[in-house]
Amino acid sequence: MTVVGIGADGWQGLAATAQELVAAAEVVLGGERHLAMVPHRHDQVRESWPSPLRDGLPALLDRHEGRAVVALASGDPLVSGVATTLVDLLGEDAVEVVPALSSVALARARLRWSAESTEVVTLVGRDPHLVARSLAPGLRLLVLSSDGTTPAEVAALLTAAGYGASRVTVLADLGAESESRSEGLAATWGDQVAPDLNVIAVEVASSGATPLGLSAGLPEEAFDHDGQITKRDVRASALARLAPLPHQLLWDVGAGAGSVAIEWMRTHPTCRAIAIEARQDRAERISGNARRLGVPGLQVVTGEAPEALDGLEAPHAVFVGGGASRAGLIDACWAALRPGGRLVVHGVTLETESVLAAVYAARGGELTRIHVEQATPIGSFTGWAPSRVITQWAVTKGDA
Repeated sequence: MTVVGIGADGWQGLAATAQELVAAAEVVLGGERHLAMVPHRHDQVRESWPSPLRDGLPALLDRHEGRAVVALASGDPLVSGVATTLVDLLGEDAVEVVPALSSVALARARLRWSAESTEVVTLVGRDPHLVARSLAPGLRLLVLSSDGTTPAEVAALLTAAGYGASRVTVLADLGAESESRSEGLAATWGDQVAPDLNVIAVEVASSGATPLGLSAGLPEEAFDHDGQITKRDVRASALARLAPLPHQLLWDVGAGAGSVAIEWMRTHPTCRAIAIEARQDRAERISGNARRLGVPGLQVVTGEAPEALDGLEAPHAVFVGGGASRAGLIDACWAALRPGGRLVVHGVTLETESVLAAVYAARGGELTRIHVEQATPIGSFTGWAPSRVITQWAVTKGDA
């Protein structure tokens, strides 16, 4: 299979070699918009993508096995495009990609923004709250839209996060005769609807909001919580030992406000996490925190561990923030953990501390007591207010 990228300028914008590939194909696949761009050939099969795409692709490809197939995609087919899905299904050796100019490259050219100074966020078929993870004063963002309503959604998210003064530019139908450009501030964007094919350029305001860093240890005020939250200093210690890595999965057991899982996912766009929480109200609060802090893909499981862990994908790291003294919980987490995985358990009670002392003696690792004090007023003076002492057990499972 060959995947040919085609721009908004259609057939005339394709290089001669790309035109020859499409013309010579026995079967041409693509969206209805792309299929309408190429000249008709009476002996050539034309077929639109199935819906849902990934579920319907195997049957579609099986029907045309052994034939010369060309798939049409927008711009660079490997930038939020169908080529990525086809490579996943068929393997790298079975797919050839012939890209056109991507909408990202065209948008940067129109704005004179260098690749080095720009971050790209795709919202194609994704939750718009993903933008929140990338908000930082003075940052330049290029946001790939899902449709014409995406610019208004992004502007509303910027405003809610305190970045309403950000300049928003919507570049629509890039490369076509109908190409257009709209500009304004996020706070005054309103419900404007843009053409469906658009890229949103955001110059994030340099002031107006309290920036949230990507390193571990966000303040507790960044989360909606009822007091059941891993405090920032011990959370930073836990995440340092959990060691988030791209494409890896964390279990946050006894998640409370979901702070550890959320900070794990904020470290890299491909980090994944499952938050396991027994109480329904806290589980709902976790989902709200995840959306607001830019990681709406956080999976939340409501139930008691260890029973709620059954059937979950094996993790690369596990954090147990509560309930470590429950019979079988640590053993279940250890058994599920992948080789080379990291387990971090916190305890505040004597009962949990005795459990951690026992597993430390059996499995090794690090056993640490964390005592944090903060300066607070005492009348007209200042003194130290201690928080509860945390016992932390951290261990790595064998060799990767």
